[in-house]
Amino acid sequence: MNNTIFPCLWYDGDAKESAEFYCRIFNGKITADTPMVMNIELFGQKMMMLNGGPHFKKNASVSFMVICETEDEVQKYWDGLLEGGIALMPLDSYSWSKKYGWLKDKYDVTWQIFLGEKQSEQKIIPTLMFIHENNGKAMEAMELYTKVFPNSKIGDILRYGDGSEGHPAPEPAENIQHAHFEIDGYSFFCMDNSYDHQFDFNEGISMVVMTDNQEQTDHYWNALTVDGGRESMCGWLKDKFGLSWQIVPKRLLELMNGSDPVKGQQVFQAMMGMHKIVIQDLEDAYNS
Repeated sequence: MNNTIFPCLWYDGDAKESAEFYCRIFNGKITADTPMVMNIELFGQKMMMLNGGPHFKKNASVSFMVICETEDEVQKYWDGLLEGGIALMPLDSYSWSKKYGWLKDKYDVTWQIFLGEKQSEQKIIPTLMFIHENNGKAMEAMELYTKVFPNSKIGDILRYGDGSEGHPAPEPAENIQHAHFEIDGYSFFCMDNSYDHQFDFNEGISMVVMTDNQEQTDHYWNALTVDGGRESMCGWLKDKFGLSWQIVPKRLLELMNGSDPVKGQQVFQAMMGMHKIVIQDLEDAYNS
């Protein structure tokens, strides 16, 4: 499983409680436990929980599709995640799945529980909703992401106009109803949606990309901030669609988590002053 790309969920103090909740439901495990960062592994997939404060709220512009093999499995995850949450689409039989439901859990994370065949080894697949000024741009986004990252491809595409039953009136026939793509072997789904939702992409859910060196860091940073993307602090950026990414050199974690906590703090302070992460500046801070 490729764990150099994974989602990061933003919390206001309840990251650990959430991590324990998901590990209980999905039989996962906690792999990092600090006051600021929790890492968990579900079905071999990494997810990060960040206690960042009250600044950002998670929303359904990025949801998580759970591909299930049996109806019992669908029911189990649905019941577990619905504890304290709300159903957005009731668990029922639909044209695309014999048993499917969409819910928001008590931590504001949205899940689509789906009975169907996996299109990759991933059990949990982030699903991007392109709405408002992004509506109609799902195809453009897939083309950008698969161009930027190696080992990438666009998979099956269903447009609203493809169905024999027609499509909802607000949706242009050429817009994406559902599509699958991979970046560096990591699977996503995406869709266009014309509904005027009261949310959009924000820092509440971001995608982390762990890089091997400065060249790779520069490549992803430059490619994702062009044409309307923008830089933020500490390795964070927003691409032209507003989706948040964290471009993080693996060396940063090695230096911060080394045997000398004082030097690790020096590296952390250096990182806090950066936009794009510059590895040599981290090395200089460590050795100062």
